[in-house]
Amino acid sequence: MSSSPPPGVTRRGVLGGAAAVGVTATLAACGSETPTTTGSGQNAPVTVNAADVPVGSAAIVGQVVVSQPTAGEFKAFSAVCTHQQCLVSQVQQDKVICPCHLSTYSVKDGSVLSGPAPRALFARTVTKSGESLTIT
Repeated sequence: MSSSPPPGVTRRGVLGGAAAVGVTATLAACGSETPTTTGSGQNAPVTVNAADVPVGSAAIVGQVVVSQPTAGEFKAFSAVCTHQQCLVSQVQQDKVICPCHLSTYSVKDGSVLSGPAPRALFARTVTKSGESLTIT
């Protein structure tokens, strides 16, 4: 006993429709202009001890990357990757790395060094008071 598909429905049509949905979802995720909130506190002020940020490198604190490209110069960026909004999670010398698709960013200015990330990490403001850094 064999059943036939409804009129006008073909295997090729069903597979083509499924593929189009997958491509659309992927392109929508890759093309996001702003980071997606991945939890509360993404834009809340963060306080870091300046001594915890190595010269020529960076530290990741929650959803913030704090760097010290040269002694006494501090910069901060969102830790949300601009590719698919994963959180960056590794620092290797002067590079910040996203584990999802291995995009790498510069600790100097958050710019993309390699990978599928389409743009730099979003800059945050750093205010230094004594040995305390406040990132907003």
